[in-house]
Formats: sequence, structure tokens, C-alpha cells
Amino acid sequence: MKQYLDFLKHILEKGERRENRTAIETISTFGYQMRFNLEDGFPLLTTKKVYLRAIIHELLWFISGNTNIKPLVDNNVRIWNEWPYEKYKNSKDYQGETLDEFVAKIKDEEGFSEKYGDLGPVYGYEWRHFEGQDVFVDQLAKVIEEIKTNPHSRRLIVSAWHPAYIERMALPPCHLLFQFYVQNGKLSLQLYQRSADAFLGVPFNIASYSLLIMMVAKICNLGVGEFVHTVGDAHIYVNHLDQVNLQLSREPRSLPKMIIHGEQKTIDDFKFEDFELVDYKPHPTIKGEVAV
Repeated sequence: MKQYLDFLKHILEKGERRENRTAIETISTFGYQMRFNLEDGFPLLTTKKVYLRAIIHELLWFISGNTNIKPLVDNNVRIWNEWPYEKYKNSKDYQGETLDEFVAKIKDEEGFSEKYGDLGPVYGYEWRHFEGQDVFVDQLAKVIEEIKTNPHSRRLIVSAWHPAYIERMALPPCHLLFQFYVQNGKLSLQLYQRSADAFLGVPFNIASYSLLIMMVAKICNLGVGEFVHTVGDAHIYVNHLDQVNLQLSREPRSLPKMIIHGEQKTIDDFKFEDFELVDYKPHPTIKGEVAV
């Protein structure tokens, strides 16, 4: 995926070193766009192995409207664990547990996940239960119905950014708004992402929203078009520079293909077992620590 490597190069060449809310500085630049034609293959990075299992489980979790990490933990998906753990460490119940011990409590201790596993009204809640005065809006279902009945609408939008609820969220949404677009029987989607962790987060975001396009296209009887990824603050954490340079030294390989099995009729019909990735031959994994 040359688009992604060009993105990394742009940040390194144009960015400036900046402090941020975490203890780790970034190299940051503002405003960038990548485009991925899904007919060319499924845009999963090949310059490092990406944990697709976590991406699928997270996307299904978003779609379900759930905001508690327990379904992710039960499926050994760890990508959201740090944020509730930080909250737990500031509670009166904290007894010096490590992150792994906290996760074990979420998984096995009755009542613990209800008390300490919830992230507040984050992505899935806003997608499916956006709250206004005396009303809840299932944005995702409403947009899918609109794609079916009025595909040329300019209002095919889902927003995760609810200003009144930001302080109640464990992490304000980074990928905060997406818009569908139908042309020549093909479904495209543009994402606006206010903040993008180029090494750890962006590969997940590209694959997740590309998969969402495929899912919605299937239940709307459409082909797949483009995923357009528009980024505000694009940054590389300075403790990821070695990993980024290693990726830039690697030659991209052919993209894999994603097959979605089944006869799904609604967005809630998809299961983890429905997805099959074929011909994925990436370079080895490159690890990096998340900044909380």
C-alpha cells in the first residue's frame, strides 16, 4: 500500500515535533488524504502484519452499539483496555493490579466489568443511539435505509462526535464522521479523522472502514467503490520512529482479498465467522506501545 507509506513520509518530511496530552511527543502535520480503490483488493497493510481479528471484532462491537470492553476482552482483543484501566487506577478499589490483572478481572470477576469496563458513550453508542432532546437516533440504520431508497442523497452521514457527551467518553472519537456516496452502482465512503496515530491506529482505521463499506454494500446490493481517508492531525509518536523507518524500508506486497460469506439482510446480521481473508502475505509484525 504505497498510499500509506507516502502518508508516513509526508509526516516525517512536513511535520513538526509537538507536545500533546500524553507523555510522548509526536511529529505532527495537519491535513492529509488517502484514497483506496476497494476493487484493487482489501487495503490491509503488507509492510507489517496487521491483527485483522481485532479489527473485525471491534467493528462488530461498534455496530452492536456496545460500549463495554468485556465482549472484546472475551475475544482476546486488547485494543481498548488501557483507557478503563487508567480510570480504574484512580479509583478507591485499585490495589496495584497490573493491566493484565485488570483485564482478567474484567473477564472473570462478576460485576467488575459493569463497574469498570464501560467507556462511556463512545463510537458504537453514537452510531446507534445518538441522543437528542427526548429522542434517540439510530444513525447507522437510518443511513443504510437512505442508501437503499435515496442513494444520491448528500446526507448519508454518521457522526460519533457528540459535543455534549465528550467529557463522558473515555476517549473522544478520533474517527468522528463518515459519509457514504453511491455512484454507478458502487458504494464509497469518506472518513474524517481529527487525530490519527499513523503507526498504530491508521492501519486499523483503513481496514475497519473498508470492511464497513463492504458490509453495507452487500446488504444494499451495491458494488464497492473507494475508501477516502481524510485526516486532521496526522502524527507519529517519537517512540515509533524506528518502527516507521523499518516499514519504509520494506517493499509493499500484493493486497489480499476479503470474502464475506452468508446472506445477510441487515447490518446486525454479520458474525465474525462470516469474514475470510485470502492471499494475505505480509512482512512480519512490528510492535509498538500505545500512548494513553
